[in-house]
Amino acid sequence: MHKGVAEQMHRLQVPMGTFDWKLTIKTNITMLKIVGLWPVGDETYTFSLYTLYTIISIFTFIYCHNFFQVCNIFFILDDLEALTATVFVLLTELLCILKAYYIIQNMKILKQLMVTLNSEMFQPKNLRQRDIVEPSLNSWKMVYTVFGSMAFGTLFFWATFPFLDKLVQQHKLPFLAWYPWDTKISPFYEITYVYQMASISFICLVNLNVDTLIAALNMYTGAQCDILCDDLRHIHEFADVNARLISCVQHHKAILKFAANSNQFFSWIVLVQFFVSAVSIGMTMFQLTVVAAFSSQFYSSIFYANAVIVEIFMYCWFGNEVEIKSSNIPYAVFESDWTEASLEVQKNMVFFILRCQKPIKISALNLFYLTLDTFVRIMRTSWSYFAVLHQVSEE
Repeated sequence: MHKGVAEQMHRLQVPMGTFDWKLTIKTNITMLKIVGLWPVGDETYTFSLYTLYTIISIFTFIYCHNFFQVCNIFFILDDLEALTATVFVLLTELLCILKAYYIIQNMKILKQLMVTLNSEMFQPKNLRQRDIVEPSLNSWKMVYTVFGSMAFGTLFFWATFPFLDKLVQQHKLPFLAWYPWDTKISPFYEITYVYQMASISFICLVNLNVDTLIAALNMYTGAQCDILCDDLRHIHEFADVNARLISCVQHHKAILKFAANSNQFFSWIVLVQFFVSAVSIGMTMFQLTVVAAFSSQFYSSIFYANAVIVEIFMYCWFGNEVEIKSSNIPYAVFESDWTEASLEVQKNMVFFILRCQKPIKISALNLFYLTLDTFVRIMRTSWSYFAVLHQVSEE
């Protein structure tokens, strides 16, 4: 029995080797590299072949694809069903331009965040802290898998619905768009079909991995708050408590800086994403009322709506976790054996508690916060958009 207790104490106190935080998002980073949005190593964009690849890929698969769909809108303004069928997807595709722009513009900040993440201050101090952060890492992995499954399920039905609904004979394309050539004749139809699917696959990868990267940054902020709370609860285990408290204060400052830099990167993205998501969900629900039940278009709309819901829930959930976990920091100080500390340490603890009274809140340009309440408001707004569209269509 004593041996088991000794092993447990050793497990909780023994220092760990370097913990690679980036290992969790390895797949995410790899996908960003493939679409040209993550230069190798700690570098930013320079005059290189990779930068050229990025420019060509984004122009070909994002800008051109969106341009052809936007042009088509002017020909279908009087057709509500065709208009909503185009716009509910086009909004997400246009947002991809904003995401690509901000990730390129803030690449230096993102690379610095990755360096900070693996710095000594952000490392788990023992196996106990590793166990504490493990659920956060696993929750992000689960969300990445679910979101990816929804996205690629949508992609599958978009790619195959002309075949499944036997519309290929009518030279039906997956997306309504205008092209300066006749897509009703071969081989232009086949070439355009392949181009649309290549473009939407590229856009899907960009959206999926930029969104999950943002969620990962918030997840890491919350995990650091968990580590800081554990350090504070067990601060009495160190010989020099005051020095350890100063280290915790420095860690808290580093977390605040990490959260602020992360928020700086994705603030505009989140603001536009929430607006686009509210409109897209409303239009998708309207599409479900006009397409044939249980057709491939019907299933693609269901997958798409679920993907968008998971997308905004992911933002709000991990943002909400940051606020909750950072609000636990003052309580963690009280959970320590502070009564045995010196008067100087107790005074420093009071000052630290006062500084931590305001939790970390992730916002979109300080207009609204990433919380579960925001998620509920977005869903209510989506329903309002759907109700308006349904009423207009009936009239």
